[in-house]
Amino acid sequence: MSGRRILVTGASRGIGRAVAVALSAPETLILLNYKSSTFAAEEAASECRDKGADVRLVQLDVGDGDQVAEVLEPVIKEVGPLDVLVNNAGIARDSLLAWVKPEDWDAVMRVNLGGLYSVTRAAVRGMIRNRAGRIINMTSISGQRGNAGQTPYAASKAGIIGFTKALALELAPRKITVNAVAPGLIDTDMTADLPREELAKAIPMRRFGSPAEVAGAVRFLAGPDAAYITGQVLGVNGGFYT
Repeated sequence: MSGRRILVTGASRGIGRAVAVALSAPETLILLNYKSSTFAAEEAASECRDKGADVRLVQLDVGDGDQVAEVLEPVIKEVGPLDVLVNNAGIARDSLLAWVKPEDWDAVMRVNLGGLYSVTRAAVRGMIRNRAGRIINMTSISGQRGNAGQTPYAASKAGIIGFTKALALELAPRKITVNAVAPGLIDTDMTADLPREELAKAIPMRRFGSPAEVAGAVRFLAGPDAAYITGQVLGVNGGFYT
């Protein structure tokens, strides 16, 4: 993992933070993106540095295409082509569809799909010139099987799967792999208020997963053993969806 330039979006907490730490190694540059919590981002950066990585904090809202162009693109130009991009940033606005407000629908699509587009487009040009790269997109079990009360989130996460498969076909001739990781129920802030004991009964492994377990899947797809894997969706869900 050493000697690489890696960008992880939404990396100040939860799965994104675990991914950034898992990909950290000596001589690795981690571009750690976050939107608002500087304190959490600094904590994540410290964990990455403890593993020997150089870290650069990149504060921006990935759902704002202008910010991506004005902030992220110059950073990538400065540090050089990325070797690994992990599109992890995402939001949810959960409600039954009849009560989903237009602004909530738009916010989810702006971040989860618009951010995916803007960040990947900014990163992929250098990968194409380099004829190398790994792109890993964070989708969800909700995008595979659906979930009542999550129509905006599920729709956006299903869109990520389609994006992943199409881009994988485009970039395979350039030796760039594009894959997705689909977490199930993971112990994060997003699931903190869920009825954990009741939901765990529906999971064959009878427990929620950890961010580190999701990060392990990302690390595999970013590593040398995954060089011939592209266009795939790797579920990390304890058998909840197969």
